[in-house]
Amino acid sequence: MSAAHAAGSLPGTAEAPAAAGRDARSGTLRRAVGCFFLFTGGVHLGMVAADVEVYRHFADGSMLPFVRDGWTDVFMAHAVLWALLVMAGELAMGLLLLRGGAAAKVGWVGVIAFHVGLMLFGWGFWFWSIPVLAFLVWAARRDWPALGGAAPLRPAAVT
Repeated sequence: MSAAHAAGSLPGTAEAPAAAGRDARSGTLRRAVGCFFLFTGGVHLGMVAADVEVYRHFADGSMLPFVRDGWTDVFMAHAVLWALLVMAGELAMGLLLLRGGAAAKVGWVGVIAFHVGLMLFGWGFWFWSIPVLAFLVWAARRDWPALGGAAPLRPAAVT
């Protein structure tokens, strides 16, 4: 008898239904985050269509001069283009998450990086980003094994 069989982790054992339930819930979380990013991509389209000047003061709260100056000099110089690129990025991350598999792994990394990047824009974004990042990291770690491919990196066991 193998160690896995003795531990009860083979399909058809008591642990298999619990693992299947976790996989289903993690897929639901992934799809919800994917749909949220599709929605926020649409919000950017609406903002561009309504008045691109709504982006003007987005970086005003940043403590980093290069972020404030870059926003004014780069983003706002071609605000329609950059806002549509942000929209395309959000749509892409949402679609990757909805696709599942290896694509979803790229989507998880993208949505986490997106929220880390938001924190450059000032303390107000930290109030949103910290709890969202806690949720996203938790959900991504939960979903990652169900997506196939290589297992997440784990510290080596000390023997």
